[in-house]
Amino acid sequence: MVESRKYRIFLSLLLIAAVPALVLGWNSAWKRASGLPPQQAEASTGASGSGTVLLGGMPVGIYMETDGVMVLNTEEIEGIDGKEYEPAANLVRSGDYITAVDHREITGKRELLEAVERISGERVILTVRRGDETMDIRINPVEYAPDEYRLGIWVRDNVQGLGTVTFLTEQSRFGALGHGIHDTDTSVLMSISDGTVYRTSIQDIIRGADGSPGSMEGIIVYNNYNVLGTIDKNTEAGIYGTIDRIDELFEEQIPIETAGKDEIVEGPASIRCFIDNELKEYEIQVTEIDMSGSEINKGLVIQVTDPELLEKTGGIIQGMSGSPIIQNGKLIGAVTHVFVQDSTMGYGIFIENMLDQVE
Repeated sequence: MVESRKYRIFLSLLLIAAVPALVLGWNSAWKRASGLPPQQAEASTGASGSGTVLLGGMPVGIYMETDGVMVLNTEEIEGIDGKEYEPAANLVRSGDYITAVDHREITGKRELLEAVERISGERVILTVRRGDETMDIRINPVEYAPDEYRLGIWVRDNVQGLGTVTFLTEQSRFGALGHGIHDTDTSVLMSISDGTVYRTSIQDIIRGADGSPGSMEGIIVYNNYNVLGTIDKNTEAGIYGTIDRIDELFEEQIPIETAGKDEIVEGPASIRCFIDNELKEYEIQVTEIDMSGSEINKGLVIQVTDPELLEKTGGIIQGMSGSPIIQNGKLIGAVTHVFVQDSTMGYGIFIENMLDQVE
């Protein structure tokens, strides 16, 4: 549940720099954690779903850059002659990624803007990645002012927002959200080059209601001091990467065993999330279990039953994606979606499906 922003290629750009911080390894964090004996602490996490991880539930700020510049749409441009033109129509598509202009590689809006400023009126060649195919597309730019040209393409090169970390493995690999980050305009799963996890401060909770999901509102300060780690994967089963500042994110380090799908039952469970500046568990019910695998991030149907959480949030809200689901002392999954017409209910992903993504 992450919001993104779109830009025209001729808008000014805001660049954010980030550098890796001091690494604190899993073993140091683990030795200070309590609850499991050493022989269990050394258990590795495998695709079967069994293993031990550190329990999440903490909100984080997320910033990811796309792998190339993502095309959102095309638009008409008024030329210097007063006529309307749409030079990119039927040539580029929503969801395409522009990776080069006139065979010069670009990685972001700034480089695309600079390439557009170099246009001299001749035909421009855009190298575009469309799915698994890469192609060259020729576009005739439109002169809209003396010696100034545009291509008529709306683009995006980053996404940012809030989400919840689900777990951390022995190798300091984290999983979060439980669902992929899709572009809000095209609904396409975003292809990322890299990303960063930041500390965030939750300022407000917008309570949900039937037909109107609630949300968390927070502040993310994009500077080196607030960097917690890096993101390298955006999949339909969540986002994944490495946490560098483990102590700062996992202040309370709780090791927990993970459960396979066959261990999950309908009935009482809990979710761990950060509400009113407090990280705690709230009661829910697992009402359905779908083993078909038809949708990787909707294997569980859950319902919030905890009176305190219902009072504070109305149920499941945006920003809660990734909140761990716990049953019988084991991590079984993570919250992924809310039912729009019933904010007390939502979907969850099997933790097994998230662990399959960890490398």
